[in-house]
Amino acid sequence: MTSHLKYTIPLAVLLTGVAYPILNRVHFYQILALIVIAFTATLPWDSHLIKTGVWTYPSEVVIGPKWLGIPYEELFFFIIQTYITSLIYILFNQPLLHAQYLKSQRNAPTWINLTKLGGGLILAGLSALGGYLAFGIAGEFTYLGLILVWACPFALITWILAGKFIISLPWMCTVLPVLLPTTYLWLVDELALGRGTWSIESGTKLGRCLFGVLEIEEATFFLVTNMLIVFGLATFDQYLAVIYSFPHLFPEVPQAPSPLMLLQGRFKGTSSYDMERIRGIKEAVIRLKAKSRSFYFASSVFTGRLRIDLVLLYSFCRMADDLIDDATTHEEMMTWVTKLYRFLDFYYDRDATAGETTRRKKVNQLEVDKFIVTEFPPSAKSALKLLPTDILPGHPLYLLIDGFKMDAQFRTEKNTTDRFPIKEEKDLIQYSLCVAGTIGELCVSLIVYHFGSSCSPVALNAMLDASRQMGIALQYVNIARDIQVDAKIGRVYLPMSWLKEVDLTPEKIIQDPLCPETFMFRERLLDEAFRLWTYARPLMNGLPDGGRGPMVVAVENYMEIGRILRENPRRVRTVGKATVPVSRRAWVTIKALISA
Repeated sequence: MTSHLKYTIPLAVLLTGVAYPILNRVHFYQILALIVIAFTATLPWDSHLIKTGVWTYPSEVVIGPKWLGIPYEELFFFIIQTYITSLIYILFNQPLLHAQYLKSQRNAPTWINLTKLGGGLILAGLSALGGYLAFGIAGEFTYLGLILVWACPFALITWILAGKFIISLPWMCTVLPVLLPTTYLWLVDELALGRGTWSIESGTKLGRCLFGVLEIEEATFFLVTNMLIVFGLATFDQYLAVIYSFPHLFPEVPQAPSPLMLLQGRFKGTSSYDMERIRGIKEAVIRLKAKSRSFYFASSVFTGRLRIDLVLLYSFCRMADDLIDDATTHEEMMTWVTKLYRFLDFYYDRDATAGETTRRKKVNQLEVDKFIVTEFPPSAKSALKLLPTDILPGHPLYLLIDGFKMDAQFRTEKNTTDRFPIKEEKDLIQYSLCVAGTIGELCVSLIVYHFGSSCSPVALNAMLDASRQMGIALQYVNIARDIQVDAKIGRVYLPMSWLKEVDLTPEKIIQDPLCPETFMFRERLLDEAFRLWTYARPLMNGLPDGGRGPMVVAVENYMEIGRILRENPRRVRTVGKATVPVSRRAWVTIKALISA
């Protein structure tokens, strides 16, 4: 028990503290299921080792009680090892959206098919070899053979179930969760064997050590058991990804899918998978990662189908913004604005005068698809097709396009009075509401849809208003950071009324974006941003549990940009370089999740 008190329990406590902010109900179910499976599978095997004299335990180093001849310390080890390795796996896999890796399930690249086949043959061969070593040759090959004949068939089963998925995951999400706990347990076992806590009987082992007194057999045991744990968790994640990714197969998904639903995910044939949707999800993740580090980082703490819908929403917003930004003329920008309006018109009826939008009861998807193919570039196709219009309110989406329409004014001919649309502070507020406040409202709408809300209609409206105000605050931070960057492309989002106060014009800002006054305006924007944040942040506590923490993470990671700008008021953004260091983002995320 001393080894557990010194080495395994402290590590488990540390990992629990690190992972706790991101753990959810599904994680707990996964860990519990793996512990039950590991315990049940290992119990008879371990009992056989002790009864046949392969392992021995000096009576003075165990606390006494045994079950099937196995000391309680060893029984506890089955649990603690599974728990430790599971937490490490979760920490490395949380940033991933597993849905995108389902693309390997049908028409996988040749190298994935060959790797799966080769891995399966190796595991089958090792299973047979283990049986031969343990029961054919026996003697010094007994223990190694028993390890292989016990572990490799289980590994083969998970490999058959999820081999392609495991292969397609980044190596740091599969290999490291195996190697890190394995190396640690090697060191712990080296100390335990060195003190004589337990030993492998002579005549049943090769008598060779990996290092020190760590027997080859023990080193192999830790390696293969951690592989089993990681393979098991990856198998769970594959079928969770199936459940979350395909609304046509699973229209309604609870926060924690049941074992029966996981089995249904297992037996859904890959021919029923919507692979175009999977490709679109992958494109959305790539777009998110490239365009917004803050929201990419924050998206990792959302879960389930909500996470997918939020990524698809952002992908649409970013794609639309890129269409406008990449246009070379005002006319081209307005063409895209018109097409985006027309796209939304397929799904919604808009009363622009009343500011109301209703969802159409019937949508001719063939017409929509034809419109997308003929009127938009291929890069925009998936973002348009996968926008979850069936659960999103239409009014904020139209307002978003209104904001892009304001951006288009910057491309009008020079020396025209309409070139700079932000004339008064109210124009800045309206613009920020359109391009960012709407995003906040749409995000909250998705959270409420997926997790429900027990608050009253009045409280819900207050929360939606707070989301709009928070979006405006984030846009102010964005404008404050990018005054110089925007000036280089001929855009000035500072109200002209502000500029007149210090005898400046937008043209002068474009000519000299580093003039002292721009940093003064930065402070003014940040002051207003934090004022809005102070108002809206407490109201976010009314969000449903499943979405509150992640939403706070998204907000706080972006507001951290404002805090850094306040720490260094004359900082100028370098395009392509993160404003907030990764380590600081991680700390902000942990604090936000704990406080939410």
